[in-house]
Amino acid sequence: MSDKPASQYLFADALVRVQAVCAALATEGQWPAGIDFSRVVVEPPRDASHGDMATNAAMVLAKDAKAKPRELADKIAEKLRADDLVATVEVAGPGFINLTLKPEVWADELRTVLREAASYGKSAIGHGAKVNVEYVSANPTGPMHVGHCRGAVFGDALCGLLDFAGYDVTREYYINDAGAQVDVLARSAYLRYLEATGEIIGEIPEGLYPGDYLVPVGQALAAEYGDKLKAMPDASWLPIVRAKSIAMMMDMIKGDLAALNIKHEVFFSERSLVETGNNKVTETIDFLRAKGDIYEGRLPPPKGKPVEDYEDRIQTLFRATAYGDDVDRPLIKSDGSYTYFASDIAYHKNKVDRGFLDMIDVFGADHGGYIKRMQAAVKGVSGGKAALDVKVVQLVRLLRAGEQVRMSKRSGDFVTLREVVDEVGSDAVRFMMLFRKNDAVLDFDLAKVLEQSKDNPVFYVQYGHARGHSIFKNAREVVPELPEDDAARCAWLVDAPVERLTDPVELDLLKRLALYPRMIESAAVAHEPHRIAFYLYDLASEFHALWTKGRDLPYLRFIMTNDAEITRARLAMVQGVVSVLASGLAVLGVHAPTEMR
Repeated sequence: MSDKPASQYLFADALVRVQAVCAALATEGQWPAGIDFSRVVVEPPRDASHGDMATNAAMVLAKDAKAKPRELADKIAEKLRADDLVATVEVAGPGFINLTLKPEVWADELRTVLREAASYGKSAIGHGAKVNVEYVSANPTGPMHVGHCRGAVFGDALCGLLDFAGYDVTREYYINDAGAQVDVLARSAYLRYLEATGEIIGEIPEGLYPGDYLVPVGQALAAEYGDKLKAMPDASWLPIVRAKSIAMMMDMIKGDLAALNIKHEVFFSERSLVETGNNKVTETIDFLRAKGDIYEGRLPPPKGKPVEDYEDRIQTLFRATAYGDDVDRPLIKSDGSYTYFASDIAYHKNKVDRGFLDMIDVFGADHGGYIKRMQAAVKGVSGGKAALDVKVVQLVRLLRAGEQVRMSKRSGDFVTLREVVDEVGSDAVRFMMLFRKNDAVLDFDLAKVLEQSKDNPVFYVQYGHARGHSIFKNAREVVPELPEDDAARCAWLVDAPVERLTDPVELDLLKRLALYPRMIESAAVAHEPHRIAFYLYDLASEFHALWTKGRDLPYLRFIMTNDAEITRARLAMVQGVVSVLASGLAVLGVHAPTEMR
């Protein structure tokens, strides 16, 4: 395996070999030619005691091969035993094939890590395909709160993952600036304008936004217009105040996101879809009507719980059931205005028109019921060519030492994203928001993420990276020529005698490193960046455990003053860990410190 190309990672290489064995059996007449091998996989076994890799080849090919899975597995195993990669092959159960690889395979993979350095694990699985990821999209009515924070981090980390896996990613934010909520925002800001011009406004009336964050908006309006707005009727000042309020709220939101190192490439205005003379919602409805996807009809009463947009009347409906939804959906309200769904269809048609056939929307916990209709809409406006994956991000319970935190000095009724970032830092927020699957409720304890212990995952992973650099610093007393720069150090260590890394705990660490490219690809395909956070924690844990063993067992120490070769080999292993930890943290948008303070 030592001459394999740098881009051919271990599990992909093993899959090629398994498929080649199956193709050879077909050529020998063992089964019919032309069998599809695409269902064959090579993956880590669920139980590490079963070996290094497992393949389902016999299980998925047995029917086409007209053979019993166990018998077919024996034939595949017999050929695999002759492979120079394989130490042992065992057939288990009804026909699973478990492989144990030769120790030199893991040494060779470490050389691949060092040779590719920061590029190790980078994939071309995306083939440059355009992907639009829309995330956050919070209403521009105030500062972002901790609930928005999780969707923001998840969406941004997903973009980083897809980019690393070879996709052409566009990060997008949909500004909901056309609904009734922005008129409420404008009226709330107008009160702050009156306050800024010297009037006493008293308590903020029910239904308006009470937060102090609108005080600067009122002051800006007063500075720009003086008393002029007071002399205007509502219909005249409302659009002025609304536009100013939205602009200042979006500046605030962008600042909040910047505190988390999040930057969108596209900010798309909902209002732009319904502009006079350029009504994209009407155009979209006409487009769908022309292809038979719009009709006038009456919906049956909803079964079970009430539906928020149900009206018992003849109305304009999108034929959503033709595209997999449970019920057809109304597009125009009884007052003649468009439903939110109508605007959302037009928005997603705009994405299709911009060339996006692969879309991902990140929804909040309360929008799960909206998924089927949006997927139906995307199929409708694209003629079935585009696909929409919706990832739902569940709620965040903000705690401090186990006690729930509810109130904010700034907003009055919720804790802002900026307050959390200012208290614990963007790295802790980003990593911990990803250290649980997106569709599970997350407990975020402000006290816990500041602990310097194994129970604090972000500290433990970053400490793993810093510990590696500490080892390099100490090693220079014995190996003064060890480069300080990561890339130069990788190049210097690539020829280290890493085949001397034979202790089981060393091999386990090398095996963990070798999982990284496969993990990147599987996480990208599943749209699940939390897998990276879990992997990094496991890698850091094994690295810390090996360091601890070296303290107790001198023969396992990274720096052996009486053995220059094993020292260099173990420094190569440490460099592999450092490189992969830095890579994974970068994908998640988290810093990889060289020392902990």
